[in-house]
Amino acid sequence: MEVPRRVTDADLVAAARTGDQDAWEELYRSLYRRLRAYIARRVTPTQVDEVMAETMARAVAGIEGFEGPAGFDGWMFGLARRVVFEVNPRAETAPGDRPEPAEEHAWVRGLFDRLSPAEQEVLELRAVAGLTATAAAGVLGKRPDAVRTSQSRALTKLRKLMEADDRRSAR
Repeated sequence: MEVPRRVTDADLVAAARTGDQDAWEELYRSLYRRLRAYIARRVTPTQVDEVMAETMARAVAGIEGFEGPAGFDGWMFGLARRVVFEVNPRAETAPGDRPEPAEEHAWVRGLFDRLSPAEQEVLELRAVAGLTATAAAGVLGKRPDAVRTSQSRALTKLRKLMEADDRRSAR
């Protein structure tokens, strides 16, 4: 009995380049929730759909030029990041101005907002979006080792903020 071959992102990208709508749909579905969550953290609720649509439009228009060690997901997050900064140039520098999704806990959100914009972004790409260090490095224009180091430092800082806040609450 022959084992069916697993379809990879590379297979789907190759098919998408030929205009295969099913391939596009599968690629889009595989990252939709993570990409939307990343975008929603950086723009107002009324801008999320606009940024998602523009990101997809750029992906479709630019798929012929896609290549990259960061993989398709990393490429898409890089596109989204550029669109976010065009729509909301303050996205990187004003974390307190971003809306809070209702399902997030205010306490964690408040502590997360105390991280620098760079620390927030690396955690969003790695933990929320689930990108590999290589993919996140491609998005951020850094080396994978630098991304892992930044992630570790950001998590340590967040943990210390949580511990300090817990101690204050216990008094």
